[in-house]
Amino acid sequence: MHTSHEQPVYTLRQLVLYFARLGSLGFGGPVALAGYMHRDLVDVRKWITDADYKEGLALAQLAPGPLAAQLAIYLGYVHYRIVGATLVGLAFVLPSFLMVVALGWAYVRFGGLTWMQAVFYGVGAAVIGIMAISAQKLTAKNIRTDKLLWAIFLVLAAVTVITESEMAWLFLAAGVLVWFWRAPPKWVRQGRINAIVAAPAPAVSGMLSAADWPLLSQLGMFFAKAGAFVFGSGLAIVPFLYGGVVTEHHWLNDKQFVDAVAVAMITPGPVVITVGFIGYLVAGLPGACVAAAGTFLPCYLFTILPAPYFKKYGKLPAILAFVDGVTAAAIGAIAGAVIVLARRSIVDVPTALLAVAAVVLLLRFKKLSEPAIVLGAALVGLAIYPLLHH
Repeated sequence: MHTSHEQPVYTLRQLVLYFARLGSLGFGGPVALAGYMHRDLVDVRKWITDADYKEGLALAQLAPGPLAAQLAIYLGYVHYRIVGATLVGLAFVLPSFLMVVALGWAYVRFGGLTWMQAVFYGVGAAVIGIMAISAQKLTAKNIRTDKLLWAIFLVLAAVTVITESEMAWLFLAAGVLVWFWRAPPKWVRQGRINAIVAAPAPAVSGMLSAADWPLLSQLGMFFAKAGAFVFGSGLAIVPFLYGGVVTEHHWLNDKQFVDAVAVAMITPGPVVITVGFIGYLVAGLPGACVAAAGTFLPCYLFTILPAPYFKKYGKLPAILAFVDGVTAAAIGAIAGAVIVLARRSIVDVPTALLAVAAVVLLLRFKKLSEPAIVLGAALVGLAIYPLLHH
């Protein structure tokens, strides 16, 4: 693997402290967090070379799992290998995990109180607006004018809206379709495709729900599957989680799920940390720990295992085509999830206005941060909710 040959100009302790601080204060979602890492570590401190950073970003986009966390793990790997990757990953994820567990405790303890319902009444609606803008940005950046990717996007959006769940095998099928279309393997070009026996996609979720295991085992398996099959930004995990947590297992209701997404928006660090909040609501602190470990362990392994080989094979046309197909499917699922969740969160005129206001503000003021919008929506909720539900 290509890394800088000279000795690192920073200690492992300095790098770990940097990521602990970023995990504590870094708002704005995965793209913003990746931007902070480039600014601080490449441009300002010059700890990481631009080439190493770009390799890490490409690997994070290629592998399933939360982008910002994988990029952080890779940057820890560059000079300090597995020890660096492990400590950086923990430092980055732990602060926001502790915050969502504290919020989970408060939600369970005081969830019946009007002020908390009022906050989530406003925030839940604003989150729909934020997710809509994120879906639009991802679509513009990744799909552009490619007709095949648009077809995949529209199919996945429709499937997500109709079934209110996400099918991991469709992501993989989309990747294979684009791979075969753009860079077909030799045996396809030679007309031997009929020699391949199409195996039906395994109904993993069906087998898991049928098994009568303790709740924590079920939680661990479900969140490991989520971490292993979800590509792209942190929001990509939302439709997948909705399908399993609400529709399939009935661990949470619609309102609790939207509140969990809102918690991810109002806390710093990776958006995916919403799994800790969901785990806490389902099975307390052990549930939060199992959900977070299940989600982040695959992304950790998907980063450190291929790291030595990525420089060699990451630019192959087949791999790039596969990634484009999976990304288009993931963005389609996000767009579908916005519609599914909007039906739950936008319950009256004020919530509809809040969602529209969030969209308008984000389009009008490019530098306006998402946490600022969430805070404003919380204050509006506190003001309006008691008047409507007295």
